[in-house]
Amino acid sequence: MAHAKNHDYHILAPSIWPLIGAIGGFVMLFGAVLWMHGVTAWMFWMGFVAVLYTMFAWWSEVVNESHIGDHTPVVRIGLRYGFILFIMSEVMFFFAWFWSFFKHAMYPMWEYVGTEYAQPHIHAIDPFHLPLINTLILLLSGCAVTWAHHGLVHGNDRKALINGLAIGIALGVLFTAFQAYEYALLLTHDGWKFGEDIFFSNFFMATGFHGFHVLIGTVFLIVCLIRAIKGDFTPEQHVGFEAAAWYWHFVDVVWLFLFFAVYIWGTAGLG
Repeated sequence: MAHAKNHDYHILAPSIWPLIGAIGGFVMLFGAVLWMHGVTAWMFWMGFVAVLYTMFAWWSEVVNESHIGDHTPVVRIGLRYGFILFIMSEVMFFFAWFWSFFKHAMYPMWEYVGTEYAQPHIHAIDPFHLPLINTLILLLSGCAVTWAHHGLVHGNDRKALINGLAIGIALGVLFTAFQAYEYALLLTHDGWKFGEDIFFSNFFMATGFHGFHVLIGTVFLIVCLIRAIKGDFTPEQHVGFEAAAWYWHFVDVVWLFLFFAVYIWGTAGLG
């Protein structure tokens, strides 16, 4: 039940989740260092579970706050600004990988063999086979999410909202499956290796982190689908779904840059 408010702001009650999240993040990262040094993996997974539980519990409280009327128009503006800043930080994260890729593509530092630098042989990817299929899949998923958003905003069409989200999620899962298949082909058939060459490192870090973001975005959409089925979101109040849609379109745009820069331009002179 919504309660009456005599101001436009949300005064937050004391919460344990920032502390639990910080501790969980520290344990996870410290555990990752131990894992990479061959000590143990248990500490990483303990921190990872703590982070996941914190995210679930904290965001559940945010959803409940929206149900009881704490998310006024002013609060919703703040939430949107906060998520825009988060996306901007993600833009800069991928900018670093693009910077590294273009720098080493235009000014390569190959292995020194004998008296000269020798370019390693790299089996080129055909960008117009599996990468193009994955590009179309991700663009279609973005169209499905846009359809869901349009159905919600214009007429509160719950069927379009639910179907659009379901299609977007299915296509996101399909994209992830095809990317895993592509990685398997590159590593087992084409002789690619993790981290052995600058090109390999840039390729797997850029596309791999993008694939991780696709997984995160898919989880966002699944949560939105569950909430939509339960009756959440109205044409006036749907910040959670709006944020998920923005994130998904950001993932689409990053993939377009990866497709044209890494797959088409970056592998044109290889082989």
